[in-house]
Amino acid sequence: MRTFYLDTSVFGGKFDEEFAFWTDKFFDRVFQTDIILLYSDVIDDELSSAPDDVTSFVNSIPDNMLQYVNLDEEAVKLAKNYIAENVVGPSSMADCFHIAIATIQKADLLVSWNFKHIVNIERIHGYNSVNLKYGYQTLEIRNPREAFIIIRLAGIVEIVFFNLLIHTR
Repeated sequence: MRTFYLDTSVFGGKFDEEFAFWTDKFFDRVFQTDIILLYSDVIDDELSSAPDDVTSFVNSIPDNMLQYVNLDEEAVKLAKNYIAENVVGPSSMADCFHIAIATIQKADLLVSWNFKHIVNIERIHGYNSVNLKYGYQTLEIRNPREAFIIIRLAGIVEIVFFNLLIHTR
């Protein structure tokens, strides 16, 4: 079973003209798999000021697809390390909380539409350098379009592997 951490931008992307197409394709694919979505109290806080359509969509996600996780002292410390190591500035602390929680929870993928502070090759290298420096594993960070392709390819690989097993017996 795979776990994905989605930051708040992915939920909002469903209702944003620029991001809706790939966000819908991503969620359609997620809902057809056994992927568990890590859902944190940081997301909950950010969604408290989101438009009703966004919160309604989030509330419609089946509970069995969600795993609730909290921002704890370990995640706060790791997030502060991202700032101290100049991966991003202090105003991006909430973004760092998302990265830290996903890292500590060993998410298979963090998915975001935030290209400025998260899904950006320079930032990804920075976050992962800090992760390694402090004894954590690296974190795969992608936008929903890339995540959709990854899920789709994983499904194709599973089918091919299954067919190979059947035909080699």
